Amino acid sequence: MDRKPNMNNQKIDVIATTISGSISDWGKVKHIVPLFIKHGFDNVSLYSVDSHKEVRKKTTECINSGGRIIISAGGSGTFNSALEGCCDSGVSLNEISLGFLRKGSADLIGKVLGMPDNIDEAIKVFADSIDAGITIKCDVILAESEKGETLPRHFVGYGGAEIFGEIPSYTENRFIKYYKGVLSQLFGDMGPFFVGACLASISKTFRSVAHGVPKWIIYPDDKSVTENKYQVLIIVNGDLGKNLPLARGIPLGSGDFYLFGLRDLGLLKLPGQFKHVWKATVQENPEKWGFETYRIANSLKLEPVKGGGFNVNIDGSTMRCNQSVSFKITDQINLISRI
Repeated sequence: MDRKPNMNNQKIDVIATTISGSISDWGKVKHIVPLFIKHGFDNVSLYSVDSHKEVRKKTTECINSGGRIIISAGGSGTFNSALEGCCDSGVSLNEISLGFLRKGSADLIGKVLGMPDNIDEAIKVFADSIDAGITIKCDVILAESEKGETLPRHFVGYGGAEIFGEIPSYTENRFIKYYKGVLSQLFGDMGPFFVGACLASISKTFRSVAHGVPKWIIYPDDKSVTENKYQVLIIVNGDLGKNLPLARGIPLGSGDFYLFGLRDLGLLKLPGQFKHVWKATVQENPEKWGFETYRIANSLKLEPVKGGGFNVNIDGSTMRCNQSVSFKITDQINLISRI
């Protein structure tokens, strides 16, 4: 049943990226405010921006102006930028509720939170959850590289290196946003991710021919445990659902996080490795598929043996690192969840 207007005057700030997700997703933005009003929320401000950098800045501005309910309308990159804007504000994350309105590709956190893809259903879920104060705690991970070209980054979903670290290079500039819209329309919201993974794999193969396959040292909780060649290094802070079925059953606010590695077994083995990761069968025979699992209680460092620069995937965007990159949980934030 719809609420009567003006029943709920909680301030809600929605920050949307103009071009994200499938072509049909692009038209969702214009419906957001009218649907919130339909459900009794008449203090809703909508901000449409063109880049993740603007999302981060606008989020900080909204919080410093008194906003405490932020809804990101976009994909994982938009959501992560909103999270970083929350961190930039200086306001305790415990005071902030952050929502994920799915309007993009690889909306993993949004799916875990139970948010529908349909805009009418999604706004009703938000209205019900905000009205009832339904949130879940989620750990915030800090990624930093002392000699990197970018400032430290925060994220709550996934990160990674090697092929996983290169995927945003093929999915996250403005021109690419248009073909992502087509791919998402044709193949679903994971289409751009898998196309990006294929392109990153091809690029890695050519680089390996020219420069060899790099080795990595993994330091979970300050202990050196392995030196090996990897196709993929993936970091998650909990269960991200069926599209990344690795840390199954682990709450996002568990207080620890996980590193999963796929050792380099050669190009011919890579399709099978990917297949078994996304079918969640790789853990049944990890040695066969070169699969490694590390639970991180305090901190993690990844270091290429020969040093140099490399890209890290931070929830769908690129962080440029040098020599090494470290990860640790620094805080928790409230994520708006379905009742």
